[in-house]
Amino acid sequence: MSPTQAHFTHLLALLKTEREEDLRQFISAVKQQPLSARVEQGYCWHPVKVLQTGFALGDRAFVVLERTTKLNEPHRIRSGQSVNFFTSQPGADQPDATGVVNFVDRNRMKVILNSQDVPDWIDQGLLGVEMLFDDRSYMEMEKAVRLVMDARGNRISELRQLLLPRPNAPFSDYLHSLRMPASPGDFEATIADAALEGLNPSQYAAVTAILDNRDVHIVHGPPGTGKTTTLVAAIRLLAQRENTVLVAAPSNTAADLLTERLADAGVNVVRIGNVSRVDESVLRHTLDGIMADHPETRNIKKVRLQAAEYRRQANKHKRTFTHEDRRERQHLKRQSRELEDWANQLEDRLVDQLLTSAQAITCTLVGAAHPLLERMKFRTCIIDEAAQALEPACWIPIAKCSRVVLAGDPFQLPPTVKSLDAARAGLSVTLIERAIPLLPEQVSLLHVQYRMHGAIMDFSNQYFYGGALVAHESVITRRLSRVSPDGEMLTLFDPVVFIDTAGAGFEEKMVRIDPTERKGGYSRCNPEEALLLREHLLQVLDEYPGAGMPSFALLSPYREQINYIETMIRDDARLAPLLRSGKHLSDVQPHAHESDGALTVSTIDGFQGQERDVVYISLVRSNTKGEIGFLQDYRRMNVAMTRARKLLVVIGDSATIGNNPFYAAFLQHCEEKGRYDTAWAYMR
Repeated sequence: MSPTQAHFTHLLALLKTEREEDLRQFISAVKQQPLSARVEQGYCWHPVKVLQTGFALGDRAFVVLERTTKLNEPHRIRSGQSVNFFTSQPGADQPDATGVVNFVDRNRMKVILNSQDVPDWIDQGLLGVEMLFDDRSYMEMEKAVRLVMDARGNRISELRQLLLPRPNAPFSDYLHSLRMPASPGDFEATIADAALEGLNPSQYAAVTAILDNRDVHIVHGPPGTGKTTTLVAAIRLLAQRENTVLVAAPSNTAADLLTERLADAGVNVVRIGNVSRVDESVLRHTLDGIMADHPETRNIKKVRLQAAEYRRQANKHKRTFTHEDRRERQHLKRQSRELEDWANQLEDRLVDQLLTSAQAITCTLVGAAHPLLERMKFRTCIIDEAAQALEPACWIPIAKCSRVVLAGDPFQLPPTVKSLDAARAGLSVTLIERAIPLLPEQVSLLHVQYRMHGAIMDFSNQYFYGGALVAHESVITRRLSRVSPDGEMLTLFDPVVFIDTAGAGFEEKMVRIDPTERKGGYSRCNPEEALLLREHLLQVLDEYPGAGMPSFALLSPYREQINYIETMIRDDARLAPLLRSGKHLSDVQPHAHESDGALTVSTIDGFQGQERDVVYISLVRSNTKGEIGFLQDYRRMNVAMTRARKLLVVIGDSATIGNNPFYAAFLQHCEEKGRYDTAWAYMR
């Protein structure tokens, strides 16, 4: 077996293992649970009421639903999810309808049905909608892997050969090169295009490299270095040279954010697929949204409504059925088909016009397999957040293009893999992670960060990026501050603080949780550590009796600790008003703006891509064996530590974590460049 065959055959086997584990967890969480448990755990909405019906793009109907209980409670139904309708009305016929969630927020969702007409069961009562196991993503990934594996003598086969695993290309080689970053030199480029205005030398060099790229280019964007800004500038310039740029990301959230940023930059962008936000800033750039505002759409809808009316008349039940009735029914059905064909032709022509005139098309990686893009070919494909993307998913958009740009940071969170066996066997290794050491000359490192105080940046900079990052002058010394009564500007708190709970008796506790959350069905919390966090938070708030209060994020790798912290905050009369509306950030809307509340509580995974003035991290682990569990995932900690702009506070037990080289180095960093406190200083 050739190396190509061996690699992709192995990928197919890992996908099969992952799908089986995903299905097992789904059956355990949904199919084997009673209705009340499914509703309580967010796998099902029941009961719901119908707010609106109509026709979506193509010949499919849609339904807009609103739940009438559990309002504003977290749930697990997401955009792009397959769902099934049911009713708990005694004696009622069970709806025979499935669909795909087009968008969803806290209490409403729009479902595109897998049928032409609005069904008769709409008014049956006690209607519910529940998640279905969705094989589509696995099917599309498998299809793409087989296509790439079997490619011969074409562009796909050339890109495949560049990205195949090869010996003697360890990731550590790239790390070594980072320890000796080249000087950017004098930035004397003449900025002839508005797209390049405001870029720093490393961003400008990355854009230039993207434009000159013939095969594969990698944009390595550490936290706060303006990766999205760089990609938007490149896409604006690519759009002047090419018909349309394909821009993909592993999640709906990331695709929506790219859509917004491109639209804000004046790019004619069309978002394909389901959207995870319902606000106008995204919806107006979706194909459905664009078509809804197009004058031709009104005519298409009229034709579809007439076709639906003919179908309704043709299917009307009659007790007696004469020869004339049969002829009339056939005539109505024929008219319905002719009108539907006419509507489809009009719609296909309009869709083709909108897509071919777009400067950029955005979608998820799996969304690149959308039927509307099936026959389209692109010169350039840009994959953002590639370090969070499974390799099989990346091949879906790559197969449609002549060259590819992978953008992301392999030192932040990896892709989610539900099967531990598949993860250990290589499914968690991303394409960008493998491409960087394979093609080091094709890597553009963005090395100026605009988010963090220099002391907050320094530890991650040295440990992960070989000291290659530089804090911009606008943030390097930026700290928490306030104006004193006599008008003097006061700087507050050291930017990096470690609060050591060693010897305080703050032992971690095991808590039984939903077994689908994690293998083994347990999580951990540390109530005393949470109370210590609150005490420090209150001390910070004491410095801001009036306006100018900073924004806060309270993070932990353990969901049960997040549950405990949020309950504690809600029960505190002073802190509860600061908590952003809704529940956990990772459970509700992924786009939480600071205006939603001054204080956010979230798991680390749910907070990636965001930032706050002050970030607290509760490490939780405190035991006599020195076991640290999740804390061994240093990339997760890199994400958490680099969310803070002005103040980072980490709370943990040095006796438990101190024997680990990563945490030993962090403790030393706090002693040298920050503040090292003990829990006793905060105990009243």
